[in-house]
Amino acid sequence: DVGKCETNGAMKDVIKLEHLSWGVKIKRKLKSAAPFLSRFRPLVGQCCHQCTPESLGLKLLRKTSPLGFQSLTCVNETHTGYRGWLVRRGCCLLFVWGCEVHPSPAGDRRHRVHGSERCGLLEHSLLALTQTFISTCLLRLVSWMLLKVFSLMFCSVQVNLNQLAALHRATQLKSPLVYVCVRQSGIDHALICLTLFCHNLRVPYTIYPAHVRQSWLRSILQRLGVVLLPEGSESERDAEMDSLYSPVMTPFTGELLREGASLSVGICASRGHGGQWLARVHQAISDGLVPDVSIVPAGVMSALRFAVSLLKGGHRGSVRIHFAQAFSLKEMCESGKCRVDGGRPLQELLLTAILQDRMDSIFSQKDVSWLLPPTIALTLHLLYSSTTTMAVMSTSLVSCLLLHKHRKGVRVSVLCRDICWLMEEVLFRNTDVGYSGSLVGLVLHALSLLHPYLLLAAAPPTGEPIIAPDSLLILSQHCDLLTHVFIHEAVGGGQSVDIMAVNGGRDYEVQKDTPVCDFMKKQGVLSWAVSDNPDQSSDSDCEEPDARSYKLSQPSHCPELLFFLCSLLSVRLRALCWALESLHYLPSPITYTHTQTLTSEKDCLSQLHAHLKNRAQLDKAHYESSSIDLVRMVLRTFIDLGVLIEDRQRGDVYLDVSPLFSQCAHKAKLLQVFKQFMYN
Repeated sequence: DVGKCETNGAMKDVIKLEHLSWGVKIKRKLKSAAPFLSRFRPLVGQCCHQCTPESLGLKLLRKTSPLGFQSLTCVNETHTGYRGWLVRRGCCLLFVWGCEVHPSPAGDRRHRVHGSERCGLLEHSLLALTQTFISTCLLRLVSWMLLKVFSLMFCSVQVNLNQLAALHRATQLKSPLVYVCVRQSGIDHALICLTLFCHNLRVPYTIYPAHVRQSWLRSILQRLGVVLLPEGSESERDAEMDSLYSPVMTPFTGELLREGASLSVGICASRGHGGQWLARVHQAISDGLVPDVSIVPAGVMSALRFAVSLLKGGHRGSVRIHFAQAFSLKEMCESGKCRVDGGRPLQELLLTAILQDRMDSIFSQKDVSWLLPPTIALTLHLLYSSTTTMAVMSTSLVSCLLLHKHRKGVRVSVLCRDICWLMEEVLFRNTDVGYSGSLVGLVLHALSLLHPYLLLAAAPPTGEPIIAPDSLLILSQHCDLLTHVFIHEAVGGGQSVDIMAVNGGRDYEVQKDTPVCDFMKKQGVLSWAVSDNPDQSSDSDCEEPDARSYKLSQPSHCPELLFFLCSLLSVRLRALCWALESLHYLPSPITYTHTQTLTSEKDCLSQLHAHLKNRAQLDKAHYESSSIDLVRMVLRTFIDLGVLIEDRQRGDVYLDVSPLFSQCAHKAKLLQVFKQFMYN
């Protein structure tokens, strides 16, 4: 049980915190707090009911009782089938050697790939990559080593047994499994493979996008089923630019799937990385090599972050691994509902509304979408599916509350109350949490992990500890998943908080000169009553109705939640505002990407990143709005909006400010659109 692990670790952390004088006081204060049992857990990871209704109907993922969780690294003699003192000493080794391994020899795969119509090549060094296979003995040895290493790195590595049971049911469909995760680090792929190995599932071939120079390491990884970049390629982009790479990798992917092998692919939002491998998987279906493929979105929460914290002398954290329900790739692609191409570009839809105040242009188009290729559409869909399966950890809750609700500091008793409140909001939105147990263990464990990034003080006269944020950028990274959970409501609630701020929260009454994004009401889609009195009405045709006055009946925590949501949204909006104000400082045109190296892209990001950091220094606050991830988001948003125009010349991409937004008046209008949603 992760709760026991967190509580035991927290008790040890109290001793370590005593030199700060607050460890014992925190413990005493929490003793009086009511514990929560976390008995309710939502069923997460079901496939899309619109894109894949037939896969959803299979009900591979079921909510059974009791809902089981297991720590992957807690191996004892009960896992071996043997008993005794010697077994207890070597139980991990016995367990690993008893796990089922599905053999995957290379055989004559190289000749089959070489003889394919797409390949049509003579001997080439790229064909050496097709000799990747999974060695049974080496896999067992490395798995034993990883269990030992991860038990030292992490307090626990949690897996959902119901999700693993769903994977076993998916294997009975006789379709190859393709695991798709959000690309973070090599640790994530290792954790996914180790989890599958320990539960007698087929270990997948892993697509590894980073360059590996050492020949001995390349040899070991290839015998573990890791598909590497060709020698001489520094990045995945460099490899794809080779005209011979895709003709080899496409039939290679098809042959792996035809053999019944599983694949593990990492994807990221930046220009749809990983989408080319998904396209190769779909090509194998189109070529008839396999009738269908089952896609399994996977999520790993907090692995790299806690590993880095440990290297810096921090405390061990818990990691949660999730597997969503498998769905048919053929069904999704044939339904056509996951496509995002065919609609109008974002700039066409929004520029008219922003610059000419014509809101009807937005809502007359029901299929609002970006012009993107189908492979990127599938990538974005899987990014969302993978992220929604991830559990919110205790460090995320504490970090988010400190940044967006108690930025100036909070008593530990109030923090405990708000943790319970925010946890309920998260569970209500069908998102899982990565912990259980008592409030004492939860708060102590989170504070012990985050204490290098916090400020501690005492509140007179009781001496109750007060917690305040210190390293805003680090804490903001822990908030990313919660931002994803609440982002849609944050966008919708932004104007409501402006209304409350203007009128003191009296009636949500809106003045006619207040900029209100009230588009849906104009179209007659939604309507509000002028007051709470249903009998108050008028039959007079001459009386002008008040189109901007209404009341909302909300729970007692609603204003509190609205301010919290809009504080989350303001992090991104502030980055957009700062970047828009800094555009005229950048050289023109900006070299964005180059066919040979990534240096120019890094230069482009670093220039804009420097401006955002300088703006945060001048602001003397809100440093979380100057992260490099937000700079990437800003560039993508400005390109979609048409603020920046892409100019492609012989494979190179240059960004230049649109002539439209070179005009101060239009830039000011766009800036006002961003600012009207921004709280504080």
